[in-house]
Amino acid sequence: MNRPAAIAASIVLVLSAVLICAVTIATAEVVKAKDGSGIPGYKDTPILPWCGYHVHDPDRPAPPKVTPGRRRAAPSDATVLFDGESLSQCQDSDWKIEDGELIAVSGALTSKEAFGDCQLHLEWQAPNPPVGGQWDRGNNGVMLMGLFEIQIFDTYTTPLYPDGQAASVYGQTPPLVNACREPGRWQTYDIIFFAPVFENYKLVKSAYVTVLHNGVLVHHNQEIHGPTGHRILPKYDKPIAPKLPLSLSAHNNPVRFRNIWIRPL
Repeated sequence: MNRPAAIAASIVLVLSAVLICAVTIATAEVVKAKDGSGIPGYKDTPILPWCGYHVHDPDRPAPPKVTPGRRRAAPSDATVLFDGESLSQCQDSDWKIEDGELIAVSGALTSKEAFGDCQLHLEWQAPNPPVGGQWDRGNNGVMLMGLFEIQIFDTYTTPLYPDGQAASVYGQTPPLVNACREPGRWQTYDIIFFAPVFENYKLVKSAYVTVLHNGVLVHHNQEIHGPTGHRILPKYDKPIAPKLPLSLSAHNNPVRFRNIWIRPL
């Protein structure tokens, strides 16, 4: 498959996941965790074969909370996607710049450049006071290659199924710990990502990711089992281009961002 065809196939995957999410969230039966914590989730979803839990299972053990550390600055060889003033490295969008901060509005904010293996740093802030319903509190996402989501969510104040909370590989793997700060405070993600490898249209190696949330290790060389999505069993059913643009996905919430930079590896 040539590169334009691979990119088109990847875009179809993303659009299909969005449509499935819109339909199923309206009809799915939400249940609460058995331990009385009030964590919502689902029991009518597929079982993840590598762990034995349902997708978005509220009874999956929740990560313990820890105290996060401090932020870091961009290295000299990074491509700066947002520096407080310009979005010249990103495609057109309706996202707003206000007082040196980037505010999510609607649709995805997507880089002009395509990336595969990379190191990514960004800082985000959930609204204070919280805005929106339980599914939307500080909701956004880091879409590596536009396909693999590291969740952004206000899990400091809002309970959610563990594989959907902040810093999860969405719908697949919870973070090792919940390192969320309270809404209104800046948080950091430092992500080291290795893209999936295909040869002769077949998967040779899955994508892998290491994530530090507020300086705390929450994923170490974690396998990503396929493009992420809501209420789906992930799989690599189509070849994926070696490099694709990075996206941040707006989700009905004015999450703020600053100091976004990326280094190809």
